[in-house]
Amino acid sequence: MTVPRLVPPALIACGVVVLGAVPLFTSSRSLLTWGFLILLYIALAQSWNLLGGFGGQVNLGHAAFFGLGALVTRMLWLKGVPLVLALLAGTAGASLAGLIVGAPSLRLHGPYFAIGTLAVAEILRITAGNVFPEVSTLPARALAGYHLAPRYYLALGAALLTMLAAWRFGRSRFGYGLAAVREDEAVAEASGVHAFRHKLLAFVVSSALAGLTGGVFGFYHVSFYPQFAFSPLWTFDALLITFLGGVGALWGPPLGAAFFLMLREALAFRLLEVHVLIFGILFIIIVLAFPGGLVEGWRTLARRGY
Repeated sequence: MTVPRLVPPALIACGVVVLGAVPLFTSSRSLLTWGFLILLYIALAQSWNLLGGFGGQVNLGHAAFFGLGALVTRMLWLKGVPLVLALLAGTAGASLAGLIVGAPSLRLHGPYFAIGTLAVAEILRITAGNVFPEVSTLPARALAGYHLAPRYYLALGAALLTMLAAWRFGRSRFGYGLAAVREDEAVAEASGVHAFRHKLLAFVVSSALAGLTGGVFGFYHVSFYPQFAFSPLWTFDALLITFLGGVGALWGPPLGAAFFLMLREALAFRLLEVHVLIFGILFIIIVLAFPGGLVEGWRTLARRGY
């Protein structure tokens, strides 16, 4: 999918300008927090989409790389390392972990790959809970200088970077090869595409961007729970958002993230814990009845002239 078919470039530029101007026109904590969460979930879901959507490899251990990025970034930042360097270290650590995990696990196929990655994430979650303290809070000096605007801009940067990566995947020769692997790995190999290399590179890039997103998450929180950063919720939220918006579609994660957060807040406010069950049912309905997600629904309406 190319960008102009769905959203004109001029409209994209206006949207970026509007998003960048939000902290300049409001100091509302609720509005900035809401914007931060949408941008964070766009980055998280798009990083999963690079491998799960474009490559067809269902990674159920995405939270492992998100958590590594969050943990490394926060630890270094609190020790006095400049934030940019801490984020780079967290991103590099997650990409290295992606290489280490992806090299053996990508030789598995289908549910075996999914279960293998989930096992890795659970091992890291349990390890983090045993090794690190239950909660990490900001020191008084950092707490006194805490502002939401820098966190918002950092999340905006992560969202734009993951969107750019997905756009390049969709338009590059590598992306076409990855799509061929997704559709039929044997046919792709026969046509000259090295399937394992394509999947491994996609895995590493996906892990790196998940680590970057995790670093933003670690910088955002006043009280940080290391074990929670590795929670499988981060994997399944990313997966659900991607399928809601449209798996393998560039604009799927942004549409899915906005819809997911609005519906989650409405359900959580009115129905408390029942919203988890409702989301599970909603996910099943979408996968069975609307596999193209909101993006495909948008295209259908456009074709019919609505």
